[in-house]
Amino acid sequence: MKEIITLVGARPQFVKASVVSRALRDAGIPEVLVHSGQHYDAAMSAVFFEELGLPEPALNFEAGSGSHGAQTAAILAKTEELLLSRRDRTLALMVYGDTNSTLAGALAAAKLHIPVIHVEAGLRSFNRQMPEEVNRVLTDQLSSLLFCSSETGAAHLRAEGISAGVHITGDVMHDAVRIFSGLATEKGEALRLVPLNGGAPFTLSGPAALLTVHRPSNTDDPANMAAILEGAADFSGEVIWPVHPRNHDRLSGMRIPPNIRLVKPLPYLSLLQLLAQAALVLTDSGGLQKEAYWLKKACITLRLETEWVETLEGGWNQLTGPDAAAIRQAISNPPATPWQPLYGDGYASQHIAAIIKAHFGL
Repeated sequence: MKEIITLVGARPQFVKASVVSRALRDAGIPEVLVHSGQHYDAAMSAVFFEELGLPEPALNFEAGSGSHGAQTAAILAKTEELLLSRRDRTLALMVYGDTNSTLAGALAAAKLHIPVIHVEAGLRSFNRQMPEEVNRVLTDQLSSLLFCSSETGAAHLRAEGISAGVHITGDVMHDAVRIFSGLATEKGEALRLVPLNGGAPFTLSGPAALLTVHRPSNTDDPANMAAILEGAADFSGEVIWPVHPRNHDRLSGMRIPPNIRLVKPLPYLSLLQLLAQAALVLTDSGGLQKEAYWLKKACITLRLETEWVETLEGGWNQLTGPDAAAIRQAISNPPATPWQPLYGDGYASQHIAAIIKAHFGL
């Protein structure tokens, strides 16, 4: 039987692939997992494979960091080489989300007339200044099977003239939260946070907020980072900030408010534990907006737009951008409506595997 090649390269993609790969195995669909090496730091990469039960990648391109053009080109060339070597055995190439790995893989496969499967298709921020927006729009245009988290994504695709191969399956991150939240609870271990610059691990002693910042529009702008930290400091308890490697070299120039505690990046199960204990989430991450919602946590999004527009209903998610006054105002505004389920039933990965099986006649 022919195989699906799955290309992943960033932390959120490892989480998504962990549940979809499991569903493909259960459905009897052969898969070859390939790591682009876009995220290469052990705390952002290797630990996720170990913790989530992902099989070791058959290949690691070790693309590393670099400009968007250089990184995308390196991954594209390596993907093309791989696909040419396995062309007779390859059923399709599967990609996730909106990273440079996603676009590079889709371009390589499409040019070789190999079908592209895009998980998390149809998302739009309508901000072309975001590299992720360019990646996702182009990947959708190249894809043969497009799996959407909600009707909103499918509507975006229809508006762009894409209707063939579009399926609304729910969100695979919902599957991951359902599965791994249970595992985190079963571990029964107290969450121990490791200070970024050394010191003894500590546990939460009271109400806390979770802060994550990784988008270049924030991290590369000192004024934006200063405004985010100033606004977050208005939270009445501790603010736990797992520092993304992108921020390491910039910390010396930042004024860190006393209630913001910098910690090392967290494995996924630990992040879910922290999220479950947090009273509030402040983030510029797309995935964490959804994870916060599924765990019924109020979220403040440090951007001026979101792809996950459904989470804005009732104030469960508030858009502030990197604006200290807006962040302070959002902190004082709790959700105004009861929580409602969003993005499927938590079994999107099984729906995806069934559709792939039927589509390719396996």
